[in-house]
Amino acid sequence: MNRTAAVRLLGVLLLTAVAITAVLLALLPPSSPGEGTGAAGARDGGGPIPAFTVRELGARDHELTVTSAALGREGMVRVLLPEGWTPGSGPWPLLYLLNGCCQSDYAAWVGKGDAARLTSGYRAIVAVPEGGPVGFYSDWRDGPGWETFHLTEVRSILERDYGAGDRRAVAGLSMGGFGAMSYAARHPGMFQAAASFSGVLHTRDGEGGVDWLLKRNQEDSAKLWGPPQDPAWAAHNPADLASELREVRLFVSGGDGSPGPLDAPSTGRDEGEAALLRQAVTFTERAEAAGAEVTADFYGPGTHTWPYWRRGLERALPMLMGTIGATV
Repeated sequence: MNRTAAVRLLGVLLLTAVAITAVLLALLPPSSPGEGTGAAGARDGGGPIPAFTVRELGARDHELTVTSAALGREGMVRVLLPEGWTPGSGPWPLLYLLNGCCQSDYAAWVGKGDAARLTSGYRAIVAVPEGGPVGFYSDWRDGPGWETFHLTEVRSILERDYGAGDRRAVAGLSMGGFGAMSYAARHPGMFQAAASFSGVLHTRDGEGGVDWLLKRNQEDSAKLWGPPQDPAWAAHNPADLASELREVRLFVSGGDGSPGPLDAPSTGRDEGEAALLRQAVTFTERAEAAGAEVTADFYGPGTHTWPYWRRGLERALPMLMGTIGATV
C-alpha cells in the first residue's frame, strides 16, 4: 500500500470511530438524581461536584445528603420539584430558601414555613439547604465553608442532576435574610431577585447584629470574619453592600416587635424584631438610594415568629418567581 492510500485509510477509520462514539453516546439514557453519585469533573473552577445520595420523601420532595468538602462533613439539602419535572428536563428556574439561626430542623421552611404548599403552583425548583445553627452563610476563617457549600457544591448538583438553570432567586428569614442579601450582593449576576423576612441586614448593629447573636450561641465572631475592624465584616454586610444590588429586585419585610394579628393574645413585646426592623429600614434606604427596586413590607405590629415569615414568603413569591420566569 502506498503512502497516499494509507493516509486515506487512516482517515476513514478515524471518521468511523467518531461516528460510532456519537451513536453510543446518543443511546445512553439521561442520568437521574442519585445515579453515579461519585464526584464528576470540575465545574466553573469550583472543583469536583460532590457525591450525594437521595431519599425521596414524596413525588416532588427529595432530601439530599451531600459529602461536602467545604463543610468537612455531610450536609443536607431539601429539594422541592415542580410539576412536570422529570430527569433530564430543564432548564428550570431555581429558588433558594435560607433558614434562620438556632433552628434544630435544617428544613424548617418545609416543616414550619409551608414552603411545599406555597411554591407548588410555580414551575421552579426550590432548594432548602442546611445552613448551620449560626453559620451566617459565609466561609468561616476557622470553620465550615457555608457559602461554598451553597453556591458551588449544591448549585452544581442542582444544575447537573436536576436541570436547574441560570435564573435564580434567594430568600430567607432572620439569619437567612442576611444570607439572601449578602449572597445576591457578593455574587453579581447569580441572583435576579432576593427577599429578606425579619433579616439581619446590618451586621454591626448592636442587638440583633452578628456579634451579639454569635456570643449568645457561644461562638467567636473572630472565627467568622476576623476582629470587628477587619474589612471582611463590611464585605459581607448587606447594609454596606446595598449599592451592589442595583440590578436585583428586592423584597424586605419586618415587624416593629409589638404583638400583632398573628400572635397569641398573651404575647409580649419582641425587642429583637424591633432591632431588626431598624436594620431593615437602614438597608432599604441605602438600596433605594443606590437605585435598587425594593418592595418594603414594614407591617407594624408583629414578632419574630413563623406566622409572619410564612406570610412574608407568600407575599414575596409573585415577585421572586415572576422575576426568574417561573410561571404559575
